[in-house]
Amino acid sequence: MKKKKKLIISVDGFSSCGKSTFAKAIAAELGYLYIDSGAMYRAVTLYCLRKGYTAGGVADAEAVLKSMSGIKISFSLNSATRQYETLLNGEKIEKEIRDRAVSDNVSAIASIAGVREEMVKIQREAGAGGGIVMDGRDIGTVVFPDAEIKIFMTADAAIRAQRRYLELVGKGMPADMEAITRNVNERDLIDGSRKASPLRMADDAVLLDNSHMTMEEQMVWFRKLYSDKLNESSN
Repeated sequence: MKKKKKLIISVDGFSSCGKSTFAKAIAAELGYLYIDSGAMYRAVTLYCLRKGYTAGGVADAEAVLKSMSGIKISFSLNSATRQYETLLNGEKIEKEIRDRAVSDNVSAIASIAGVREEMVKIQREAGAGGGIVMDGRDIGTVVFPDAEIKIFMTADAAIRAQRRYLELVGKGMPADMEAITRNVNERDLIDGSRKASPLRMADDAVLLDNSHMTMEEQMVWFRKLYSDKLNESSN
């Protein structure tokens, strides 16, 4: 029996679209490695917040770039949850990077070209052998432009804000609907207009609007896409 080729799958899209949840589900089903590129930028943002290099959505780019050599980001598999957790210099920070202060400053950090260059380098090394699902803003356009499957996710902004609110409430974290809605809209503007790797849909990506889709409906959609891609490759 012919062994299935291990693909690189990119999942890009707007903030709070459920990219991570969707990408994790895909990785679990295929037995692939999942890398949350957004968590990497959040880890850098957390480091910079602690050092005072960013605040109020504004970052000291020079200070941030000088600190990059002291930032080591890695992922560890939690044996209990079977989920990969983000580590910053060996410290587990999965909860801390979901904090509102990080959300309010991550776009400012991610817009710094030098930061993106370093993160892209790490991401490419992680996915060099295939068998990986990575989600973010520029995975299919910059990090892995040759990815075999590229998905671009979108959803209504109000629905995305509601999802983010419920996520925070579910984790027992502070949540303000008005502030979250403002943050979602601000991140859309910043992500789409930044000079370094702006958010855009790759020409060969497939659009998924999951505004009114359950996770199972999204997985049914993906299974057909995956099957079609394998059939295409075998012909």
